[in-house]
Amino acid sequence: MTALAIFLGTYFVLALGRAPWLRVDRAGAAVIGASLMVATGSIGFDEALRAVDWPTIVLLLGMMIVAANLRLAGFFRWTAAWVVRHAHHPRTLLLGIIGVSGVLSAIFVNDTICIVMTPLVVEVVLALRRNPLPYLLAVAMAANAGSVATITGNPQNMMIGALSGISYARFAGALAPVAAISMAVIYLVLRWMFRREFDGARFDLHGHARVRVNKPLLYKSLAVSAAMVWFFFAGWPVAQTAIVAGAVLLVTRRVKPEKVYREVDWPLLALFAGLFIVVAGVEKTSLEQDFLALARGFRLDQVWVLSGFSAALSNLVSNVPAVLVFRPVVQRLADPELGWLTLAMSSTLAGNLTILGSVANIVVVERARPQVKIRFVDYLRAGIPVTLLTLAGGIAWLTFAR
Repeated sequence: MTALAIFLGTYFVLALGRAPWLRVDRAGAAVIGASLMVATGSIGFDEALRAVDWPTIVLLLGMMIVAANLRLAGFFRWTAAWVVRHAHHPRTLLLGIIGVSGVLSAIFVNDTICIVMTPLVVEVVLALRRNPLPYLLAVAMAANAGSVATITGNPQNMMIGALSGISYARFAGALAPVAAISMAVIYLVLRWMFRREFDGARFDLHGHARVRVNKPLLYKSLAVSAAMVWFFFAGWPVAQTAIVAGAVLLVTRRVKPEKVYREVDWPLLALFAGLFIVVAGVEKTSLEQDFLALARGFRLDQVWVLSGFSAALSNLVSNVPAVLVFRPVVQRLADPELGWLTLAMSSTLAGNLTILGSVANIVVVERARPQVKIRFVDYLRAGIPVTLLTLAGGIAWLTFAR
């Protein structure tokens, strides 16, 4: 009962995003929950250390360091600026934003892409006197959709890759088509919802969206990133490859290490470590067996059923905690690989439903706020059709075409 109470209390704070009347965020709740599991004897200290899936933590850290160097070099902003400079029509601009956000998110964590893309898109669309809302929605939604494609696309996929043992190439082969379908759906839905905006005339940017880059750092970061991705597809261990790539980029005379460390999302790493321990503590109770019995009753081995439950829970407590809850169930399915792929697809695409469904969405809303206000209802109006249609496409692909 103690372990269950700690588990429920932790997930309650995760669902709210912050503890009522306290300055405790999601990461803090996970660390507190993990500490209470150890303090109450629900799980031993040595067991708690073993419960943390270190390959996931290492992969996250390595990818954050690589992405930090590319961001400091100006790569992401330069790529986005090049695309928007060559767009001369609202529809082309929308297509370019979706393409850049989605493709870059598939390789370099979606949150990073949203951090860089949002201010550039705001600058461009306001200079052109266009309606900024559909373009900003495109950044967030395409970043989520594109990140479905690979293990390194988002934090929950990294966790699934480490827990499942699915190779990088096999994961991408199964879910890259889902990402492509989803990005096409986002384009069509936004074009339909904002018809007046995209029936507008051609335009010219006249020098807007030009950025400066640190060329030596850019060339080095791109070379290391290309080698890293090549080793991913060649079948090398993903976590080890990512941390070695990050370590190589830390060997430099040009960038102060403090700048790189500031780009690392330390609270996210703490959140992961804490949740691993919290879930391990509750797995020692009868709750896991009860959950497995419930899963058999609802037939979670079917793609559409697991997708529905995953999408619902992901919008309640966020996708990373949701993935950990489903871990014992997926491991015992008749086809665990299909279960993991379904969980990756549904937990990610479910993030497009509301502003709170994904950290990437919150990043876009907060970074745009000084100049553009995105209301909850504005996002929801586009989020409902995008989420339902992309989930339907993902379920159909994994059920019939995989």
